[in-house]
Amino acid sequence: MNKDIRTEIFSRLRNANPNPETELEYDSPFELLVAVTLSAQATDVSVNKATRKLFPVANTPEAIYKLGEEGLKQYIKTIGLYNSKAKNVVAACKMLIELHNSEVPQSRDALEALPGVGRKTANVVLNTAFRQPVMAVDTHIFRVSNRTKIAPGKDVLEVEKRLVRLTPKEFLMDAHHWLILHGRYTCVARKPKCGSCIIEDLCEFKQKTAD
Repeated sequence: MNKDIRTEIFSRLRNANPNPETELEYDSPFELLVAVTLSAQATDVSVNKATRKLFPVANTPEAIYKLGEEGLKQYIKTIGLYNSKAKNVVAACKMLIELHNSEVPQSRDALEALPGVGRKTANVVLNTAFRQPVMAVDTHIFRVSNRTKIAPGKDVLEVEKRLVRLTPKEFLMDAHHWLILHGRYTCVARKPKCGSCIIEDLCEFKQKTAD
C-alpha cells in the first residue's frame, strides 16, 4: 500500500468522525489511567458501569489507595480479573503518591513502571490524555492494520512501529481512535462489514463480504 492510499483512508475516516474520542469515560489523566488499566480483557461498557460508581467516591491516587484492595474490589467486581486489577491499581496509586506527586507521568517509561501498566495502556494515556502522537495497538487495530494492509506486522509491536512510521503526520494524533473504532464496529473479527465500509475500495483484504 502506498502513501496516497493511506492518506485517502485516513481522510475518509477523519471526514466520517472529525473528533474521535475514546469510549471510556474519564475527567482527568488519572481517571483515564485507572479506566484503561481496568479495561484489559474487558469491554469499555463494563468499565464505564463500574467507574460511574467508583469515581464519584474515589478519583485520586490518595482516595483509591485509602479504599485499599478490598474496598476497590466492591466497585470493580463486575469486571474480569478484578482481583489482580484491584491489586495493581492500588499499588500504582502508592507509586504515584510516593514518586510522582500524585500526578500521572507523561513518559512511557514512567508509566510502564506502574503495576498493571503495559505498553498499550501507556500509549493510550500518552495519546488520549497528553496528546502525544503515539499508537496504542490492541486486537482491533492489529486486525485492521493486517487486513487492510495499511501497516501489516506479525505482532503488535511491529504493527505499532509501522503505523507510527507510515501514518501521514496530519492523521497520527487521532489515528489510534479511528482504527480502533473501525475495528470495533465495521472491520469486526468474525465477519467484517465490507459492504458498508467507507474504505472498502482501498482495502486489500481478499475475502471481502457483501454485508
